[in-house]
Amino acid sequence: MIGLLQRVSMARVVVGGQTMGEIGPGLVVFVAVERGDAEAQADRLLERLLGFRVFADEQGRMNRSLADLGGGLLLVPQFTLAADTRKGTRASFTPAAPPAQGERLFGYLLARARALHPWVAAGCFGAAMQVHLVNDGPVTFWLRVAAQGER
Repeated sequence: MIGLLQRVSMARVVVGGQTMGEIGPGLVVFVAVERGDAEAQADRLLERLLGFRVFADEQGRMNRSLADLGGGLLLVPQFTLAADTRKGTRASFTPAAPPAQGERLFGYLLARARALHPWVAAGCFGAAMQVHLVNDGPVTFWLRVAAQGER
């Protein structure tokens, strides 16, 4: 499972002209489910997202996590992050989970996030979305939790 996280001062996701989710300061995380992923990968990714230190402490160092600050978390499904782009000029989406599996695991991740964190919003799986965000820093990290038996 892949999470591309960006520290933001604000963000929102819009589908069909309607805001589906919105946060103030916090993290936007674009999420891709890969073949072989299961609940264990979603749980580990969420643990990392909530605990990853990307916010400044009193000395200006990135030593504080989303859990420390209680900021917003906006989860956005984005299967294209799982693309294989090593050859040619067109991406292969073979590494991405089938849509039903991706939707199920994204839903699981979202439900777990809402159970563990006070401010969680989300995009809509399978929808054409417009994501508006102000990247703070900019700070962007690519996190991957590999499926069992994979490095």
